[in-house]
Amino acid sequence: MTDTAQRAETVLGVASSALGQRWVQRPFLDRHAQAIADRLGVSLTVGQLIAGRGVSPDEAETFFRPSLKALLPDPASILDMTAGARRIIRAVDAGEKIAVFGDYDVDGATSSALLIRYFRALGVEIIPYIPDRMAEGYGPNAPALLGLRQQGVDLVITVDCGTLSFEPLQAAKDAGLDVIVVDHHKAEPALPTAVAVINPNRLDDDSGQGQLAAVGVAFMLCVELNRLLREAGWFTGDRPEPDLRLLLDIVALGTVCDVVPLTGVNRALVTQGLKVMAGRRNAGLTALADVGRVSEAPGTYHAGFVLGPRVNAGGRVGESSLGTKLLSTDNALEARQIAEKLDKYNDERRVIEATVLEEAFAQVEQEVGVDGSPDTMVIAAGEGWHAGVIGIVASRLKDKYRLPALVIAMENGEGKGSARSISGVDLGAAVIEAQHKGLLIKGGGHAMAAGLTVAADKLDDLSTFLRDQMRTAVAAAHESRALKLDAVIALSGASAALVDDIEQVGPFGSGNPGPHFAIPEVDLLKADRVGENHLRCIFKSKDGNSIKAMAFRQADEPLGHLLQTGIGRRFHIAGKLKKDTWAGAGKVEMTLEDVALVGAP
Repeated sequence: MTDTAQRAETVLGVASSALGQRWVQRPFLDRHAQAIADRLGVSLTVGQLIAGRGVSPDEAETFFRPSLKALLPDPASILDMTAGARRIIRAVDAGEKIAVFGDYDVDGATSSALLIRYFRALGVEIIPYIPDRMAEGYGPNAPALLGLRQQGVDLVITVDCGTLSFEPLQAAKDAGLDVIVVDHHKAEPALPTAVAVINPNRLDDDSGQGQLAAVGVAFMLCVELNRLLREAGWFTGDRPEPDLRLLLDIVALGTVCDVVPLTGVNRALVTQGLKVMAGRRNAGLTALADVGRVSEAPGTYHAGFVLGPRVNAGGRVGESSLGTKLLSTDNALEARQIAEKLDKYNDERRVIEATVLEEAFAQVEQEVGVDGSPDTMVIAAGEGWHAGVIGIVASRLKDKYRLPALVIAMENGEGKGSARSISGVDLGAAVIEAQHKGLLIKGGGHAMAAGLTVAADKLDDLSTFLRDQMRTAVAAAHESRALKLDAVIALSGASAALVDDIEQVGPFGSGNPGPHFAIPEVDLLKADRVGENHLRCIFKSKDGNSIKAMAFRQADEPLGHLLQTGIGRRFHIAGKLKKDTWAGAGKVEMTLEDVALVGAP
């Protein structure tokens, strides 16, 4: 790279890869990379990786060593935060009965468990309520809120839901039940009737904390509660101040699983939270790690792909409250029993998911052909599909077609839908606009994911509206689509030392993608199908070095077909590097993201 900002150049001449992508160099300034390396006392490789993520030398220390001391914002900067905290303190002082009403996904479960644990540390037991996904659907509903009121509850805190729950919250107010909303989903100009709506994604909120997951907003609430109680002299020798650092393992799990950007305070919450998680102090997380056979220090991969899916499984195909129960219990035996139950539900979820996915793929292929592509958005709907797996199926369709995807489970003339988006396309805004147009019974979400309920007779109109609404954004996203590479390295350079350097730039996730490397001109020796739809490949360079590479969920895709018919041919390969834990620390393998035949146009 030259020392001037410039348009990313095509790497290795790959203008259209197996996945139809242009390969480009992630831009950075050489002088910035060197300055970062010098300031942090790290290798130039680490300096280049940090600079390539848009981090300046002045920001490098905070990025490299994220701490809550440096990055935690003033919770009071979020609208209604102090008002909500003061109402909670009045409830605690008066001995009022408090309930937390949470969503059934990981963000909701972690948010609920966080508040349960925090209040328990104050000496207050609060009532958890997690709605049944199939019977009640997402978010607060009037019968549930009124039922809590009949149990004597005076204050309900909704977490990861509530921002668009106008009618249920009005019913709660009419019954004399106070509600505080703690959420992060997109809001409308009007807000529901509530004591406080604590949501950094309110249109009138200028705190700049819209990247927080709901569990992050809930953590900010705990910070504000601690501050106000401290100022009031509430904490004494017999009533110690809760140590919020011990709750960061839960915060990290919810933040990673909700796929919010790992930037700003989120980076500190996850970095510090993973350290707490490694201490195995939370009985539920410990049991979950054991049933998931996590035998190493947990990272974002373990949170997102091992622990999170099991917490989610209760809400998807089992008992919605299990995730919250697991993460809030201090009883190791109970935690083990719940974790094992969630593990079984996760296996059941995989079977149901595979069936719905097969039917959804068949439906789309019947519409556009085996090699065709849907117009702007992938939409599939099926009678009797399990609503608990449609979000995962939407994600699979999104990955296959590289388009926003909506999957709808139809039953009794009504459909429950879950949608996933691609980078650069704000799905939540489109769904909220559809709600304004009268096309939905209810709907909401954020940029990358949304949920909705639609009447069967409005499905065609909804499909047309969403495609029209997102057409320009999807076209722009596809026009700019490219695989951003951090570096081109020889196969001999794919070493354990390089992986150690890479890990210093983590945690990786949305907003801080794991580094991608290209390895040029390697011969494909093997491409064996493993599992349901994966490929295990072996590539060899001219100098005799070899590397194992895994292509996940690609065996039946164009990339997989190219590899399975390309034995003996020469490729440029691109992907992420990691240590091969089976073969030992000295071996490195690649997770393939893309390939290109050498010499192909």
